[in-house]
Amino acid sequence: MSDTGRPEYKPPENDAVAALSARMGIWVFLATEVLLFGGLFMSYTVFRVKYPELFHSEHLKLNRVLGAVNTVVLISSSAFVAVGVEAIKRGRVRLLRVCLFMTTLLAGVFLVIKYFEWTADFAEGLYPGTNIFFSLYFMLTGLHGLHVLAGMSALVVMFVLTGRGRFSASYHTPVEVVGIYWHFVDLVWIYLFPLLYLIG
Repeated sequence: MSDTGRPEYKPPENDAVAALSARMGIWVFLATEVLLFGGLFMSYTVFRVKYPELFHSEHLKLNRVLGAVNTVVLISSSAFVAVGVEAIKRGRVRLLRVCLFMTTLLAGVFLVIKYFEWTADFAEGLYPGTNIFFSLYFMLTGLHGLHVLAGMSALVVMFVLTGRGRFSASYHTPVEVVGIYWHFVDLVWIYLFPLLYLIG
């Protein structure tokens, strides 16, 4: 029995193979994501070297406070994921649900803050295509936002399945896989924040 009182979910007998495949799959997928963001980071670097004065003046127009708040929000969400994964490894299903809920909530907070930040940018006449800096800014943060949205969807699925008693100390691979993905989303923002907001 799990700590929710439900009968413990019995995973397929070949779960060890499925778990290994799932872990390999997420790392291969993230490798392609690294190539995607790496290419965009390289483009940013090339144009920054080519137009240093433009990048210096334009990055000052970004809201560093909101960027910093969002950084704290995502780091906190990543911490909740880590706690949740460790909790389910010990069979603590209720704690996992709390952590999944908090992570999803913080992901939503991140997107709401980004919405208000973008709205303020638009009000000041800053759009994709304004110049090369803001084209890259909206491309990078927009792509990252889509990854946050995808992560939120996966977290909601994990939350629902946890409530149905699908995970336990003996079966929690999907939670681990989603956790790895969420840490990647957090790591990308940790690179984006200083790159866009701080380095003048």
